Amino acid sequence: MIKICFVCLGNICRSPMAEFIMKDLINKNNLNNKIMVVSRATSYEESGNSIYPPAREKLKEYNIYYDPNKTSICLEKEDLD
Repeated sequence: MIKICFVCLGNICRSPMAEFIMKDLINKNNLNNKIMVVSRATSYEESGNSIYPPAREKLKEYNIYYDPNKTSICLEKEDLD
């Protein structure tokens, strides 16, 4: 299994958008069982916060599914395995 982790400072804008755009591409190409995608933050500043509303709106604009329950998660050593 290929594992991809998108990372940005707070994990509320760029990295979750990248995560859900990539998941959309993976789904459209029937690669769900070959590639796993997550996103993480480099800071605990936004931990537990939801995706930034303008980022959610942009994903909706392009009909890209996102998990409305997704919250910011900081990168941990276990993510690097």
